[in-house]
Amino acid sequence: MKFNLIKTDSFSRARIGIIETDHGKIETPIFMPVASKGYVKSVPIHELDKMYKIILGNTYHLYFNPGIEILHKAGGIHSFINWKQSILTDSGGFQIFSMKKLNKITENGVVFKSIINGSLHFFSPEKSMKIQRFIGGDIIMAFDDCPPFPCSHTEAKKSVKRTHHWLKKCYSYLQNNPEIYNYKQSFFPIIQGSIYPDLRKSSTEEIACLEAEGYAIGGLSLGEEKEQTHSITDLLTGLLPKEKPRYLMGIGYPVDILEGIALGIDMFDCVIPTRNGRHGMLFTSKGIMNIKNKKWEKDYSCLDEFGNSYVDQLYSKSYVRHLFLSRDNLAKEIASIHNLSFYFNLIQEAKVHIMRNEFLSWKKSMIPLLQKRL
Repeated sequence: MKFNLIKTDSFSRARIGIIETDHGKIETPIFMPVASKGYVKSVPIHELDKMYKIILGNTYHLYFNPGIEILHKAGGIHSFINWKQSILTDSGGFQIFSMKKLNKITENGVVFKSIINGSLHFFSPEKSMKIQRFIGGDIIMAFDDCPPFPCSHTEAKKSVKRTHHWLKKCYSYLQNNPEIYNYKQSFFPIIQGSIYPDLRKSSTEEIACLEAEGYAIGGLSLGEEKEQTHSITDLLTGLLPKEKPRYLMGIGYPVDILEGIALGIDMFDCVIPTRNGRHGMLFTSKGIMNIKNKKWEKDYSCLDEFGNSYVDQLYSKSYVRHLFLSRDNLAKEIASIHNLSFYFNLIQEAKVHIMRNEFLSWKKSMIPLLQKRL
């Protein structure tokens, strides 16, 4: 994987770069739609392909459904889902640790129960890497220990130590077990340490020694104050190598993305645009709209007059509301496509202002709009 830094804003850490994998070029900053099981819910592949150059799959979910054997026989996830662009796969660690009542952590990995049928399974760092080799993502993530929030400094310190111990095992496995398919996979370690600056700093310094292709910041947006999220992110982007991409995991409201870009983050992912869209929340050029509200019942204007997706001009607010109240699946598709288009265009606009060295002033003007409830 190659990363070329193109431009940095003169008054912030906001920057534009290009990541190049064997499946194409990705201009950063970039938002990655979440396709945990190999699909973005309610969005056809051909609609994603119009906007995005990378999507995110999840090791935990793909391991259970459709299963590694099926993916391998298909020639990897790209062939299975007919996606020609890049794919990043998370390691499954967050999903396992978020179900703490169903798992048991050891120094070698995690024993956990399947949420599907209650069967017992074991994920080690080596197994996560093996599964990700078979899935075939272009960028694969380290298997880390994601501590809950809140947690004590002592608990967070143990988590960081385990994350680093497992990271070495991940790295060793990849060194000794090359790619299965005919393209390269890049490896991103994950920085942990909860809200404690000293732990985050030590974790970053140790992880940076690996000289990986990129670096991820995990364990944020779990309930901490926004100021804490921003403070930790600011600390870490100041420590991480400038010549490598930085990925802020699981951050996904439009305001949070703009704040992350200002702090030097290159990559984002979250289920918010599609999950909230499926429940009727639309992010629009005028603010946030709950399309199911009665106020839109007789509003025959287009969904978003300044939107760039075809659904924005094709369907009226009244009609999309009708689809939601009728519980038709088309409602979820329209809303999800609209929100993903909004996210895509917001970041495209952010790049324009980074190039002009006016990102901070533009961000300041955008935040009230992005938070406005219609």
